[in-house]
Amino acid sequence: MSSRTSFNELLEAGAHFGHLKRKWNPAMAPYIYAEKNGIHLIDLNKTVAKIDEAANALKQIARSGKKVLFVATKKQAKDIVAEKIKPLNMPYVTERWPGGMLTNFATIRKSIRRMGQIDKMSTDGTFTNISKRERLMLSRERAKLELQFGSIADLSRLPAALFIVDITKEHIAVAEAKRLNIPTFAVVDTNSNPNQVDYAIPANDDASTSIALIIELMAGAIREGLADRKMDKETAAEEKETKEESAAEAEELAEGVKIKGLDKDEEGEEKSGAAKKPGTRKRVNAKK
Repeated sequence: MSSRTSFNELLEAGAHFGHLKRKWNPAMAPYIYAEKNGIHLIDLNKTVAKIDEAANALKQIARSGKKVLFVATKKQAKDIVAEKIKPLNMPYVTERWPGGMLTNFATIRKSIRRMGQIDKMSTDGTFTNISKRERLMLSRERAKLELQFGSIADLSRLPAALFIVDITKEHIAVAEAKRLNIPTFAVVDTNSNPNQVDYAIPANDDASTSIALIIELMAGAIREGLADRKMDKETAAEEKETKEESAAEAEELAEGVKIKGLDKDEEGEEKSGAAKKPGTRKRVNAKK
């Protein structure tokens, strides 16, 4: 199977540029190719391999029908993530990470339900029976909740995995996922520790071109997983239909054999009855 991307494609996107040498994290040493003008350069051959590994794992998660939560609150990444992940119906956080988002998920769900309650109030006539000031307060509350939780409104249970852009900035999200044993995928630059996540993709997490390329590759893998899930469902439905048809045919066949057997029995009884009658007459005559 060919790789999802190439060395040259990543090079053009600027994925090889790391941070200044003085800001590096020694744990990133295996992924650093060289140093130039005081800046570390990332080994893109290893990035290609790690992208394939992460994409294949995300594809399987999507195929199983589970959710992947994307986290990217830095300005270079937030619009990219919202644009590419929203069409997939996957949850994402592009504003401030709310503390306890995972570890205190029940409280977060209450905030999401509150959004639904306000929406209901606006349609069931409640808004017409309250003052203008109260309506304004509720509208502001709804807007604030939408900004924070609108992108995760459909997340009814904890996600199966997290995909993070810049684990140093999103260290709280990483810590919460680790505490709950939720698998983590991340774009990891030379100033971060790749050992903090399960699937580290060594690449530039500051350039929008690098982020966009990697997010698009991950989104593509999820699309494949969702397509496979749809195909699996269709195949299962076809198999079920075929089994039901076969069972119905077998039942009809069995019913046909049963009816045929009854017809034979009736025919045999008629013949035996007809054979007995002449013999009876002979015995009666003989007595006479």
